[in-house]
Amino acid sequence: MTDTDGTALFHSTMPLSAKLGVEALEVTPERVRSRLAWDESLCTIGGALHGGTLMALADSTGAVCAYLNLPEGKQATTTVESKTNFLRSIRSGHATATATPLHAGRSFIVVETEIRDDAGKLVAKTTQTQASL
Repeated sequence: MTDTDGTALFHSTMPLSAKLGVEALEVTPERVRSRLAWDESLCTIGGALHGGTLMALADSTGAVCAYLNLPEGKQATTTVESKTNFLRSIRSGHATATATPLHAGRSFIVVETEIRDDAGKLVAKTTQTQASL
């Protein structure tokens, strides 16, 4: 899948990702990478990207990863659990998310997503469980 097709997949299935400006960088069943640019409208009063913005990036990236790992006969996923650890803030540049599947079962898919800043430093780590529908 091309990056353009991947971005279209994000935006068509999750309109919030379009509002946030999420851009797909890599979209395969083994790894999904996306990013969003720092923007003042997505920040807290201190100029750091809001935690909810980062969680939306992680959830969207993880959802695409889960979707690409659906078992035969399943058509969609939905997040049933998500846990995020925030380690540092982003005050400029991009937040880049990388999601990988930890478990792809018949009913649930577990995905781990790391968010890094432009220097490659770990900003947040999310583990989420997606139900196969």
